[in-house]
Amino acid sequence: MSVAAGTIGDMDFLLQVCLNGPRGAGDGAAVPVSPGAMAESAAEAVAAGAQDVHVHPKSPCGQDTLSPRAVAATLEAIRSAVSVPVGVTTGAWAEPDPRARAARIREWTLLPDHASVNWHEPGAEEVAAALLDRGVGVEAGLWSGTDGPARFTASRLAPRVLRVLAEVADPDPETAEDTARDLLDAIGTAHGRPVLLHGEEGGAWPVLRMALRLGLATRIGLEDTLVLPDGRRAGSNGELVAAALSVGAGP
Repeated sequence: MSVAAGTIGDMDFLLQVCLNGPRGAGDGAAVPVSPGAMAESAAEAVAAGAQDVHVHPKSPCGQDTLSPRAVAATLEAIRSAVSVPVGVTTGAWAEPDPRARAARIREWTLLPDHASVNWHEPGAEEVAAALLDRGVGVEAGLWSGTDGPARFTASRLAPRVLRVLAEVADPDPETAEDTARDLLDAIGTAHGRPVLLHGEEGGAWPVLRMALRLGLATRIGLEDTLVLPDGRRAGSNGELVAAALSVGAGP
């Protein structure tokens, strides 16, 4: 499935929606946890302008999981509602043992278009290789404040990933942009892969604005922030996507 690009003015860019992340019901009713709720939220976000979906499949008790059954149910539901690429997490919190994580991927009965791999986590290369062997695109998650960028730069798999996720883990709106600049410098350009830059919590909106200024792909959604640019609580992922497009179209 090809990755479409949206347009703000004369600028082409990719806007991904991150539906839920490790958040759960305790973070508010807007956070989708069940496959049906994820599908509904994805449809609203795509209708608002998102071109790509990142989602964390959940167990029946609402925890992130790499279970083949949960991944398949999530993908089936979302794909019944949207026709854009859909990716999932492979975060170590969903399966701490790297070998078990790679084994889970080999057991998937329905494959996502792409999956994120946090390069600072133990076993990242093995997990990424398992995805690539199955024809799944890899989003290389390179977090600020970790050795992920250095490990990725030295990786033989770097030229084969779909894109780099430059993930700014600084939640302070006053410093997140500086952290983002340092992260981009650490990542460099030698890998030759597209970069998606995003922040989280208080840094989500400043980093999104920075990504748009730099002409980089970016993302927004309830994984990264629960609030709109003006500080009001977001009612849905679609509302966050619409706000991101409004920010990009502004003066």
